[in-house]
Amino acid sequence: MRFGKVAMTFFVCLGLLAGVGTFTFGYGKGASYLSNNPETCINCHVMQDHMDSWQQSSHHHVAVCNDCHLPHDFVGKWVTKADNGFFHSLAFTMGGYKDPIQIKPRNQRVTQSTCISCHKDFVHPLLPATAGHDMLSCVHCHADVGHAGR
Repeated sequence: MRFGKVAMTFFVCLGLLAGVGTFTFGYGKGASYLSNNPETCINCHVMQDHMDSWQQSSHHHVAVCNDCHLPHDFVGKWVTKADNGFFHSLAFTMGGYKDPIQIKPRNQRVTQSTCISCHKDFVHPLLPATAGHDMLSCVHCHADVGHAGR
């Protein structure tokens, strides 16, 4: 069977893309992102300060990164993980992020909802009467809970 130049170019490009993708996944320890291990977050050196401050925090013994920074439902967890992974990879590869890295408003909402999820029995009387109304962020008063000294 004889391939044309277009087909050969397509397969060479596909092979290069697969090779670069496989290398990047291995080099970036991609499989570790499927776990709950906090060590995964310091695969990128810009997260070391966050890891250090988490180890000094009051939540160190009760919650890992995924517990506070990802939704607790299956679909939300993996969609947020994929979204954050993509944009973190893009930012850390291309540059242009704040140092120290700053949480985005969308991820602040995720963290707020996980605070409420874990502490719902305690905070239920403090929640707005109608869903969607504004309330103070938990970390407004408890900034050191997840990351001491931040």
